[in-house]
Amino acid sequence: MTDVNRELGIIGLGRMGGGLALQARHRGMRVVGYDPAGMRAELEHAGVIGVATLAQLATALAPPRVVLLYVPAGRLVDTVLAELALVLAARDVIVDGGNSYWGDSIHRAERLAKYGLELVDAGTSGGVEGARNGACFMIGGAPAAIARVEPLLRELAMPGGYVHAGPAGAGHFTKLVHNGIEFGMLQAIGEGVDLLERYHDQLDIAGVLACWRNGSVIRGWLIDLMHEQYARAGGVVAVPYVEDTGEVNWLVADALRMEVAIPVIAQSVMQLFASRDDRKNWARAIAMMRNGFGGHPFGPDAAIASERRHGQVEGTFRDE
Repeated sequence: MTDVNRELGIIGLGRMGGGLALQARHRGMRVVGYDPAGMRAELEHAGVIGVATLAQLATALAPPRVVLLYVPAGRLVDTVLAELALVLAARDVIVDGGNSYWGDSIHRAERLAKYGLELVDAGTSGGVEGARNGACFMIGGAPAAIARVEPLLRELAMPGGYVHAGPAGAGHFTKLVHNGIEFGMLQAIGEGVDLLERYHDQLDIAGVLACWRNGSVIRGWLIDLMHEQYARAGGVVAVPYVEDTGEVNWLVADALRMEVAIPVIAQSVMQLFASRDDRKNWARAIAMMRNGFGGHPFGPDAAIASERRHGQVEGTFRDE
């Protein structure tokens, strides 16, 4: 008889869901997977059992079932949950591991409870590498559901990389805060690299980044990634456009409603938007107004640039 404590279903076999499926198989778990795009050969070779429908997924798992959901946040989550409500049974647990909004997770848990189903919201961090080798899970949900899924998730997590943060919604809220912190850290590192690039002499920037990885106060995974990418590319990449899926926008809106000041996180979002602006109408408008009140030129001006660079004499005060 199948040990139901050592099996799970996974819906969405992309980078995160597929990585977790591979890790679960490596750890000896029985995994049933569903993805409308089909299943990669790597997953099939690892022993993941592929099914063609959600009904087949439910049939292939022994109750009470645990089903992990790794699909993009938004309406697709509601669509899949509605279909699962028709094929799963009371006491089954659905774990939403995507970046859903925490308020949506609270409402979804309430709706599924009417079917006798439990929803656990699982903020998942660590990226593709974490999914494959040990993730970081921030979990929200009722104690009975948590007791059912915790052994599985702890096994798929890095040591110490698991927390039951609180009731429904808490997992996705703490992951949202995590993502906001990540944005602020990325912005600070990016600004630091910009300063290194603009130094008046040539620096061994790859060497500096490598040094920071070892013993510095700012050492960590993001610095590791920055060094690896910089060294591989031989500098910063040519395309400055920064894409994202928008979750931290929700956090900024939440902070406004909660009246909590998060200036670093909010500004990091604004800077991300600025990276996408190839028209720069805001800069054009500022130039027009500056020309109007002070006769400032449109575009670069060598004399003004010289004044900007050399107008302040170090160690003295100037009359304005």
